[in-house]
Amino acid sequence: MFTATGQQAIDDRSQAGFVDQEYSLDMPAADKVFDSEKDEEEEDSPIEMVRIAVSNKDDPNMPCLTFRSCVLGVIFAAGLAFINQYYWFRENPITLGGYVVQLVSFPCGYLMALVLPKRQFNTFGFRWTLNPGPFSIKEHVLISIFAGASVSTTYGIDVVTIKRMYYKSEMGFGPSILFILTSQIMGYSFAGFSREFLVYPAAMIWPANLISVTLFRTFHELSNFGSRLTRTHVFWIAFLGSFCWYFIPGVIFPTLSFISILCFAAPDNIIANQLGDAMHGVGMLNFSLDWSYISSAYTQSPIAIPWVYCCNVFAGFVIIMWIATPIGYYKNVWDTQLMPIYTATLYTTNGSVFNIHEVMTPTDNLDVEKYASYGPLRMTFTYAMTYGLSFAALINLFVYIALHYGKEIVQRVRQSRSMNDDIHAKLMRRYPEVPHWWYAITFVITFALAIVTCEVWGMMNWYYVILATVIPLIFTIPIGIIQALSNQQPGLNVITEFIIGYAKPGDPIANVTFKVYGYITMTQALSLLGDQKLGHYMKVPPRALFFAQLAGTIICSFVQLGVAFWLMDTIKGMCTPEGMPFTCLQANTFFSASVIWGLVGPERMFGTESIYHSMMYLFILGLLLPIPFWLYTRKYPDSWVKHIHTPMLFIASGYMPPAPSHVYFNWWVGCFALNFLWGRLFNRGWQRYAFSLSAGLDCGLAISGIVTYYAFQNVALPHWWGMESTHCKLAQYGKANYKEMLAAAASAGAS
Repeated sequence: MFTATGQQAIDDRSQAGFVDQEYSLDMPAADKVFDSEKDEEEEDSPIEMVRIAVSNKDDPNMPCLTFRSCVLGVIFAAGLAFINQYYWFRENPITLGGYVVQLVSFPCGYLMALVLPKRQFNTFGFRWTLNPGPFSIKEHVLISIFAGASVSTTYGIDVVTIKRMYYKSEMGFGPSILFILTSQIMGYSFAGFSREFLVYPAAMIWPANLISVTLFRTFHELSNFGSRLTRTHVFWIAFLGSFCWYFIPGVIFPTLSFISILCFAAPDNIIANQLGDAMHGVGMLNFSLDWSYISSAYTQSPIAIPWVYCCNVFAGFVIIMWIATPIGYYKNVWDTQLMPIYTATLYTTNGSVFNIHEVMTPTDNLDVEKYASYGPLRMTFTYAMTYGLSFAALINLFVYIALHYGKEIVQRVRQSRSMNDDIHAKLMRRYPEVPHWWYAITFVITFALAIVTCEVWGMMNWYYVILATVIPLIFTIPIGIIQALSNQQPGLNVITEFIIGYAKPGDPIANVTFKVYGYITMTQALSLLGDQKLGHYMKVPPRALFFAQLAGTIICSFVQLGVAFWLMDTIKGMCTPEGMPFTCLQANTFFSASVIWGLVGPERMFGTESIYHSMMYLFILGLLLPIPFWLYTRKYPDSWVKHIHTPMLFIASGYMPPAPSHVYFNWWVGCFALNFLWGRLFNRGWQRYAFSLSAGLDCGLAISGIVTYYAFQNVALPHWWGMESTHCKLAQYGKANYKEMLAAAASAGAS
């Protein structure tokens, strides 16, 4: 969405290795606004990308924290929290993102400005009105930031879910909400203390925000350019089309969600089934006409993804799932043919499902003697490999950033310390700042409540809470610098699991609790810092921003936990195949991780005596992989090799499992059709309508999914060939024992 001039600047900068530079922020005719600003000899940002996208003007009298922004912020925060959490438990989770709020809230705010009375009220000396005038861009931004807390599902809910559904030890709503609020809000303090380094300096650009900035300005500053078809029209057309279409793959013809060419060609061949299936196979040539599997929670919409970025991720997926996995599986590495080729389920050495209750004490810890008698834990080749790749991905990102951005990071950090305020920082100085003591009080309260919650309800000891808190304290600023410059955020989940796995082996609940406080606190802090930078660019007063972020997070926590409890109380067989579509793929993978790193522990799973010990050496791959590409591009800077971004190659492995294996293939196909072809052949239309189409398809799908589930859950539909969601029946078995398991299943059915 940059202008043509901005795109040229991006192309020049992309030689330095910026992954995000394929984001083309070329909104139609945006240069009509921006060029007029350039002609004025005024102070502007020293960063070219920012100068192009962000206005260097501000109206301090523009309404921001108003009745309209608060009402719409609460509605969208609660609505997104409900929908995203509802779908998180489903077999095909989707996520409504921030662009949906940006697009839908604009006509809502415009309508409220037309119909609300302009009468003023006086409440305890404070004068306010329902309608302060035209709907402003600052109100629009604040609504999006308000709802931004609900874009991602709350990580701590996975802990609540596995305790109840897998470990059979329910916490209750009160302790659960304390756990979630403390883990979500503690990040505010780290964000507040880091803003001087990560928000205010001009050098910290947070490139992803430039897309949102341009979209906001497009809504409020640009005209319709003579087109009768507005973005709002496109949104509602896409919404209705997506809403109606989902009745077909969602209810009438589920086969359209999993069109497996290999399984149709050879339904009785185990290898064809394993290669072609999406749920228990590697998803080769498995097409989908279901938008929920094209724009899934794992991939997001293919429309807004840069083509080069998409190709990098898909290339990594092909290498991992279509090349490495079949080789490892059919060579029977670690006796993996006793299991399905692709699943997050854990097994014993004879291929039966691992029953944790056979090796646990009454206090949910590992009984070493029972474990020794029961036998060691086994996992599929793919699952073990993805853990090894997670080690590689973390070190790879640091090496890649150092090679491609190292000099620039040092330069920008020096600039952030020595550079005077740019125009945006100067304009923001006119607004009252959020005092540091607000963040200090936030930290003290949440930290104390975290210790009380963990000690009283036996989640982990108080000193582990302190240790978990130290990790984000150390990593927030350095990782924040990387994200502010490159849009890349190294994850700390494996590190936290590793630390607590060695410190407190045999305790799965302590492991996942430590991971939440050690990993999500930093992630939440960086998410808040990103929103603060967006507010900084759009000149939203810091205290209004603080209120919106805090209120949005609290609303999100209560709504998402309420949805989780409601579903767990009402869905029969939830988190099992009988609860379809609420099979909890995400929670099942989270549970398996708790068993691997917590119950069994890293020493038993990856130690020198483990068969999986070789996975620990994959960090060498991550260390060395970026170097040859970097050296080649230094010698041949115009080569196509410059488009290879090695951190992108590891992204798919982070979701494999639990993601259905065909989602990346269909996402790539969708990106090719809706991004590459549409963007190349009809660029002006793509520039204008791409985000509206994406948001409309996502929203229509989300509402239709809820309607279809509750409208047809008690309706007996006629069974026919197209009602089968998968025609790869053999993929759920291991290649080495599928005949015996089929015979056993047939015998059980006959009896």
